Amino acid sequence: MTGFSYSFEFFPPKTEKAADRLETALNALELLNPEYVSITYGAGGTTRERTFKTVENIQKQRPINPATHLTCVNASREEIDEIIREYLDMGVNHFVALRGDPPGAVDGVYTPSDDGYAYASDLVGGIRRLSPGAKISVSAYPERHPESATWQAELDNLKRKVDKGADNAITQFFFRADTFLAFQDRVADAGIDLPIIPGIMLQPNFAGLSKMSDMCGVEVPEDWRVAYNHAGDDVEAREDLTVRFATELVEDLIKSGVDHFHFYTLNTAPITTRVIENLQGYRSSRSVA
Repeated sequence: MTGFSYSFEFFPPKTEKAADRLETALNALELLNPEYVSITYGAGGTTRERTFKTVENIQKQRPINPATHLTCVNASREEIDEIIREYLDMGVNHFVALRGDPPGAVDGVYTPSDDGYAYASDLVGGIRRLSPGAKISVSAYPERHPESATWQAELDNLKRKVDKGADNAITQFFFRADTFLAFQDRVADAGIDLPIIPGIMLQPNFAGLSKMSDMCGVEVPEDWRVAYNHAGDDVEAREDLTVRFATELVEDLIKSGVDHFHFYTLNTAPITTRVIENLQGYRSSRSVA
């Protein structure tokens, strides 16, 4: 295995300064020829208009393919269907279909809307009904979603999304290759035929990373904690650690036959660029060997 492809995730900017930062990141990262870039959708649908505008700008102005996140929260089926049609009319036909987080907090209690799509599997079915040829990605959780009481519940939920027409799944971030590979085996053993794309987090702020991990039920390796704590407030040292850990994680996965990776860029380019350059060098060395 010597080849791999990748995609990048961004979030829609809230301010003019954030918009400039996103433009800078896109200008740099589009040169790396990602397979696509995805744009997130805030909790409770709070970024719906900004997501749409960001996707529209990429679709019309850049040589890269955008994928748009959609969620079930705080919208009727008619509203979501109209948004889907608008994207399709624009030429965007790759959707990341998610249940979504309730307004206010990622760990809040989710309640389906009476007139909306209740869960991600229902949303997948709605997209497939409106566009049989659309590409639909869904989420997957190598360490189980916090709301899944058992692995059986987790896998049943993933299977429902596949049965409704999902094409692939992008995972929550994780920190060990074995975590992803064990999940891949669980999915295969359950008879679920679905390509699973590992999501790779590029967050050098360890306090923020730890907080996200706690909310999502993701285990942070002790050696990562020690290394980041040792780096302390040294921004450059933390960025170097992030590049090294991400590179090593992806290299381990490539050795096991994984060939596509989805990078959570946090709307910046330098760390992502360094990781991709490391991996391209790694690929070249394996090709020569």
